[in-house]
Amino acid sequence: MCGIVGIQGTTPVNQALYDALTVLQHRGQDAAGIVTISGNNFRQRKANGLVRDVFEERHMERLIGNVGIGHVRYPTAGSSSVAQAQPFYVNSPFGIALAHNGNLTNAAELKEEQFRVARRHINTTSDSEVLINVLAHELDQQTQKLHLEPEHVFAAVAKIHEKVRGAYAAVAVIIGHGMVAFRDPNGIRPLVLGKRDAEDGSTEYMVASESVALDAVGFELVRDVAPGEAVYITEQNELFTEQCAAEPEHNSCIFEYVYFARPDSFIDKVSVYAARVRMGQKLGAKIAREWEDLNIDVVIPIPETSCDIALEIAHNLQLPYRQGFVKNRYIGRTFIMPGQQQRRQSVRRKLNAIPSEFAGKNVLLVDDSIVRGTTSEQIIEMARDAGAKKVYFASAAPEIRFPNVYGIDMPSVNELIAYGRESDEICKLIGADGLIFQDLEDLEDAVRYFNPELRRFETSVFTGEYVTQDVNQEYLDALNALRNDTAKQQDCIDNSHLEIYNEGQS
Repeated sequence: MCGIVGIQGTTPVNQALYDALTVLQHRGQDAAGIVTISGNNFRQRKANGLVRDVFEERHMERLIGNVGIGHVRYPTAGSSSVAQAQPFYVNSPFGIALAHNGNLTNAAELKEEQFRVARRHINTTSDSEVLINVLAHELDQQTQKLHLEPEHVFAAVAKIHEKVRGAYAAVAVIIGHGMVAFRDPNGIRPLVLGKRDAEDGSTEYMVASESVALDAVGFELVRDVAPGEAVYITEQNELFTEQCAAEPEHNSCIFEYVYFARPDSFIDKVSVYAARVRMGQKLGAKIAREWEDLNIDVVIPIPETSCDIALEIAHNLQLPYRQGFVKNRYIGRTFIMPGQQQRRQSVRRKLNAIPSEFAGKNVLLVDDSIVRGTTSEQIIEMARDAGAKKVYFASAAPEIRFPNVYGIDMPSVNELIAYGRESDEICKLIGADGLIFQDLEDLEDAVRYFNPELRRFETSVFTGEYVTQDVNQEYLDALNALRNDTAKQQDCIDNSHLEIYNEGQS
């Protein structure tokens, strides 16, 4: 998962881009980057690390200009090499920089086409570099002149939709012309449009992965960018939009609401916070039906995403709600850390139990989901070590049985604890006294309740049904080869010369 932001303004954008990236930091903690345009030149800074560490005062002083884009990243495939950090840049046509959230399922095919037909070289394993080259080639095909009209941009995006498969929300800046943002025809990854009035009376525009980024820098949410739609804002801050997909069909990623998005964001007209509250109500009702005979003393969330869900469960069950774990906010998410051993070691550094909330009690732990089961197993051990008599476990998401191919770093099926297993077996493996999962129908209803227009969701991790209809076992095997720890370490070695180059440009 990544976070993207772009601003076409009339005032300097460096601070606004930085501030927006800080509130999108939850979407990626591996690398960060900003590109601005000034004097018909790109100004760039990108490196591995958190936003606050990547950008120092000297970098910000050089990122001048009234238009720019930013990106926070964690690696869904390939390595965490700085060579993979975004935005990416190509010098022809015009000069284009692009930031991308998602994953292209036909990236290998597109990479070969770019080399064979367009004579373009892809220098990394990043599918985002593939996407910017496809965009550049299609823009080049639309016009052989220096002048670029909105219809040229929309025609190029239409070609992208014809050729590219997978999930992509992207924003690009084109030197001398403006900013373009577009979303895949299934609308899998989120993208919002905002605006604000400048002091000179003009209108500045902004796009971002989540509405909270708009809030942070004083932009008003206009709407979501529609699946298949492109938004083009010229250098003169003229806004043009067009539906560029032949048959767009909304399949918003339901995991955004469960886990990834901030609770204060709105995605596809749905409050993430309200959706999570509704998830808690649904799951609480199921627990009341199926676990009526259990003697539960207290409901405790595993911070932080599940807190709102757990509170509603406690209310539904008429039980006390307690914060039984203290989270160290300076440890990264465990299931996106590179290496199983690192993931295991990080859990007890990430959470610490409050013994008084567990001692002598039957506790119900609530988490947003169970992926590998490693974290759940260790947290249950922590609860028992803190004195809990019995430990029951509730997941706000259904069983995750299949890998995600649309931009979430889910492991291979063999690492997913629910793959090929039923709830009772999972319960024994994580060491719980009872385990209950949210029903998929209830999860979908919890989100759809706030926007009935959302008829379908991208739920492949639960069902194994991929909306792009191009995912087979051969593709999953290839993706797994890219995602395993050995491949990521080798890719870091292969790209070490690029890291040295980038350090020289810092």
